[in-house]
Amino acid sequence: MGAVSLIDVARHRVRLPPTRIPPGRMLELPGRGGATFVTDTPGPHPASPTIVLLHALGTTGLLTWFPAIEPLSRRFRVVTLDQRWHGRGIQSEEFSLADCADDVAALIDLLDLRDVIVGGYSMGSIVAQRVWRQHPAKVEGLVLGATTDRFQLTAAERGFFLGMGSTMLALRGVSRSRTALRAARAAARGVDLEPSDLHEWALREFRSTSPWAVGQALAALGRHHSRPWLSRIDVPTAVVAMMRDRVIPTQRQLALARAIPGATLHEVDDGHAGCVLGAERFVPRFVEAAATVNARRRDLQRRPPPR
Repeated sequence: MGAVSLIDVARHRVRLPPTRIPPGRMLELPGRGGATFVTDTPGPHPASPTIVLLHALGTTGLLTWFPAIEPLSRRFRVVTLDQRWHGRGIQSEEFSLADCADDVAALIDLLDLRDVIVGGYSMGSIVAQRVWRQHPAKVEGLVLGATTDRFQLTAAERGFFLGMGSTMLALRGVSRSRTALRAARAAARGVDLEPSDLHEWALREFRSTSPWAVGQALAALGRHHSRPWLSRIDVPTAVVAMMRDRVIPTQRQLALARAIPGATLHEVDDGHAGCVLGAERFVPRFVEAAATVNARRRDLQRRPPPR
């Protein structure tokens, strides 16, 4: 009996929603030190609002969002990008959430996007919070999935992130080395092949982000703390909470929703991987959340200014 490949195991154990993978292209982001992989799916008409989707830790724009792009495109122009050190994202010397947010703002300017809602999942929602914080004039709404305002709330979490931060500090020289840059870019090029099998494509996409790059991003996430300014978010916001989440506890997701003025809550009966593995439950709720934010955004535009 021959060896069983990882792809064969994935085909039997992981159900991926059948869908078309949209094409993308590499775009140089002016002033941001590099290029990233972007998909841009048109909406139902040229004046459709835009939703920019930010992916989860250790994945890519397409790997987090491929089940949701087509349903969202019935209402929105849908844009995804690979964030720094993920997939075909910018290979900077260090990883920072602030840089990721600035990259999103640069992409909004480069594509001349209008009526922009920023949506995220897990790490992507944390970056989305920072996009509003750093570039509020570019953001007309937020959809935050499976997210929190901070980590390190328990002794175990503090120990984990302290250790991760120390490890990443020791490896900082590795991230700057030419060998590491070549290896990361070679892995990313591996996803340029035309996907003949969805599981094969997903595995290549997942492998395009190196484990130590994930470690750098984890260390940065451990320093995230938005609680002091969440109450100042002044754009329509929806929070999509995963009700069986063991990665970011559901109670933290619900607490974040309560902390943002007027935020609507959209519950999904699934765990942290539900954005893909539970797409039949997650996608309708995320589309609902985005449509709610867009309707509230338009209502605010129609409202006469106070006298």
